[in-house]
Amino acid sequence: MNSLELTKHIVKILDDKKADKIEAIKVRDLTIISDYFVIASANNSTHVKALVDEVEFKLKEIGRAPERVEGYQNANWIVLDYNDVIVHVFYEETRNYYNLEKLWADGEKLDITEMLK
Repeated sequence: MNSLELTKHIVKILDDKKADKIEAIKVRDLTIISDYFVIASANNSTHVKALVDEVEFKLKEIGRAPERVEGYQNANWIVLDYNDVIVHVFYEETRNYYNLEKLWADGEKLDITEMLK
């Protein structure tokens, strides 16, 4: 599964679990960190953890485990690092504060409506 296919799969998992404001940004041309960022929010820490748990569970089913997981204890901003795709799941207020979309505004924002079909 290439990085775009993985991104699409993650977006679908998050959408199925009722994540808010899902965005996918291609950052491959801007950084060596990753090819894509997937950003999503939830309105409470329980939902943040549930979203992350579901992504991890579904991707482990296809043989993909994250290299790192950061922020799980606090559940304000949890990062799943799949090397070519980095997933950021935020508590809504934390997302507004850090505003990653603005920080990575030079990246190519993908149309997730196409991914959800």
